[in-house]
Amino acid sequence: MLRIGQFTDTFLPVVDGVGRVALAYSETLCKMGHQVTVVAPMYDTGYRGGYPFELVDYQASGVPGLKQYKAGEAPWDPHYRKRMRMIPLDIVHAHSPFTAGSEALRIAALRKLPLVATFHSKYYDDFLKVTKSETLAKAGVKFVVDYFERCDEVWAVGQNPADVLREYGYTGQVQVMPNGVTMRQAQPGAVEEVNRRWGLKKDPLILFVGQMDWKKNILTVLEACAEMKAQDQKFQLILAGQGPDMREIEHKISELNLRDRTHLAGHITDMNLLDGLYSRASLFAFPSVYDAAPMVVREAAVMGTPAVMVQGSTAAEIIRDGVNGYLCKNTSADLARVMMNALSDPQALEQVGSNARETIPVPWERIMEKAVERYTRLVALGREGKLSKKAMRVI
Repeated sequence: MLRIGQFTDTFLPVVDGVGRVALAYSETLCKMGHQVTVVAPMYDTGYRGGYPFELVDYQASGVPGLKQYKAGEAPWDPHYRKRMRMIPLDIVHAHSPFTAGSEALRIAALRKLPLVATFHSKYYDDFLKVTKSETLAKAGVKFVVDYFERCDEVWAVGQNPADVLREYGYTGQVQVMPNGVTMRQAQPGAVEEVNRRWGLKKDPLILFVGQMDWKKNILTVLEACAEMKAQDQKFQLILAGQGPDMREIEHKISELNLRDRTHLAGHITDMNLLDGLYSRASLFAFPSVYDAAPMVVREAAVMGTPAVMVQGSTAAEIIRDGVNGYLCKNTSADLARVMMNALSDPQALEQVGSNARETIPVPWERIMEKAVERYTRLVALGREGKLSKKAMRVI
């Protein structure tokens, strides 16, 4: 049995991709018989007794411009420090280089433990959006690279994200550790609940799930749908999620005369309802060029719903065009063309969805078997004094 610390800046009830990966790691590792402690900023998570792992959170406050997220300095929280002193760990895993990642680095250094960190996101894009400055964005990337250079092992969620990290300037080895998915079926009545809640009829449903943030290429989805409407293509569009650009997105929906076709579902925490949406959808429109290995595409595939993604994007490396999904150019016109072509042949669309279900999802259990092998190796090297202990340089 390993005692593993999972450190993440986002966690329940914020269900963004990184937070959901950390949750999936923790739940699956517990099922495999390991002891897991999750360290995260303090969120309102409701009833805590239902977790199979220990959740140790620290005081945090909101992040300007990103009200759904929180951040804080764990060492300043005496209650957190007291709890952590009572919890033994064999290895530390950081899912972020920021406040939780900094605490993972501190704990690893203090206890002389191996530190693993996963590269999940294209941080340059985030920094540029917030700072509006290329100079500051590059400085932020340097901070990220410096963080990963201090880790004993670095993982990336795909080959393309690994290449991005190297483009940022990271010179060490990167272990590709892809995201998995929970294999499941939609609960009985889930699709009927979706139809009832949003008043859906028989028209095809185009679905987007993610942050309501322009960086997700939502404008391309809206403009493509406006083009489809202009060509008398029948469809309904549901956007599920929350985020900083919600009001602007609502305004754009009105501006493009899409209100009669579009539903803003908001932040959905009920996985049964989300599974119903995936199952009801004909296409999952996800043309993001920002995301690395989006969980939502994999979850849609579990429900047999194929994704439409931008060819050459990092997120689309799992898609074979016309086989288990669809690829388009990064334009609204081409996204509209691809979606209309797909909807014009329901039988072929159903087969592509079936292929997506068979080829894209990988069970978390299989991913965690590989992760545990890496963890075990690092723990053994640490106990033998054979790690470089780069993390020891900073406490």
